Amino acid sequence: MHASCRRATAEDVDVLYDLIKGYAEQGIMLPRSREMLEHLIDTFVVAEVGETVVGCGSLCRLGNDLVEVRSLGISDDYKGLGIGSKLVDSLIEQAREQGVPKIMALTYEVPFFQKNGFQIVDKEIFPEKVWKDCVNCPKQHACDEIAVLKMLN
Repeated sequence: MHASCRRATAEDVDVLYDLIKGYAEQGIMLPRSREMLEHLIDTFVVAEVGETVVGCGSLCRLGNDLVEVRSLGISDDYKGLGIGSKLVDSLIEQAREQGVPKIMALTYEVPFFQKNGFQIVDKEIFPEKVWKDCVNCPKQHACDEIAVLKMLN
């Protein structure tokens, strides 16, 4: 099954919304409104199999030298096929194009990120992240996600 990645467009908002909503309802991703997705659409990439969008991910700039992988998700029927790694590769390429040397994520899927070259780090090294998103998270004071970081040379 061949998947390809491309930058998201306004036509992808509904699919992104549904994909992210599924993860958010399980408590493993922050929800995003359609309005927020429309506003952030240029930060998203999508994975397609044929004409079907089967995954997504986005980059959020946290500072001059740091971006975060966010909203990374794959449709249930397409998990385990390497599509997530293709999305991460696409996001890493974007970070390189932007000249950003560090890419991080907060995740429950540590082995996946390690397989993609990330290492576990102490999340306290990312004060930028705490002020950006964590203030809106219900798990703010009991965060159980693991921080991972990849240096881009």
